[in-house]
Amino acid sequence: MRKLSEIEKKTYDYIKKIAEIQTTNLPGKRMCGAIPNLEKLGLVEVFKKYTSYYRSRKKKFVKIRDNQDLNSL
Repeated sequence: MRKLSEIEKKTYDYIKKIAEIQTTNLPGKRMCGAIPNLEKLGLVEVFKKYTSYYRSRKKKFVKIRDNQDLNSL
């Protein structure tokens, strides 16, 4: 396995602290760019869900996978 870059570690820790966050609410574009790499490694999960009852549009959210550990990388 490859080592995580500094921005990937920061993104992982930020998402872990928040628990679940909308992808557009991440601070900085570099954090948004790190999400696909973390998803390929299996550390985070990107999913869509409704944000309100009366809208039919779904938004993307990201959260940490349950059984993954950053120290194993």
